[in-house]
Amino acid sequence: MLAAAVSWRMEREPKVTTQGPHSSSHPSFVDDILRANARFAASEAARELPGQASYRGAIVLCMDARIDPIRVLGLPPGTAHIIRNAGGRMAEALRSIAISQQVMGTREVALVHHTDCGMATFTNDDLRRRLHEELGADATGSDFLAFSGLEESVREDLGVYRASAIVRQDIPVRGFIYDISTGRLREVFA
Repeated sequence: MLAAAVSWRMEREPKVTTQGPHSSSHPSFVDDILRANARFAASEAARELPGQASYRGAIVLCMDARIDPIRVLGLPPGTAHIIRNAGGRMAEALRSIAISQQVMGTREVALVHHTDCGMATFTNDDLRRRLHEELGADATGSDFLAFSGLEESVREDLGVYRASAIVRQDIPVRGFIYDISTGRLREVFA
């Protein structure tokens, strides 16, 4: 019975071929993504997504893989623009927010940082040194936006938003800390 199920699955499994300089006899992370995407594209769910975010909101949050914003924030697909970067830092998100507001009509912004964030584990100097030692790169002028205090980083990023001339200042912008261990959001007031 199991052999028949495996055989059926293999016959139905979308074929993904990797060609060129990245081909290998061992499946990679990207190969896994390509197979999953082929399954998704073959499903009805791929054709059910709306073209524009229906909530007219944008969320800026960390790229930490432990946080699934769709589940954590109760967002059905297509209901918000989700802007992710290391630490959920506003300075890197401003370009995307400006586009979201001006082109797609976003009228509210939520900023979410989280507990146990990797951005609080190093300093700019630490990363500059690593880059120099491992890659020979000179990152002297680079600000990697590391931080040591969560509430302070949220307040700082709210200030970055308010100081920017390219984003709307007449809409609600709120900051939060997501607790990895409890799954709860706590608002941080400026």
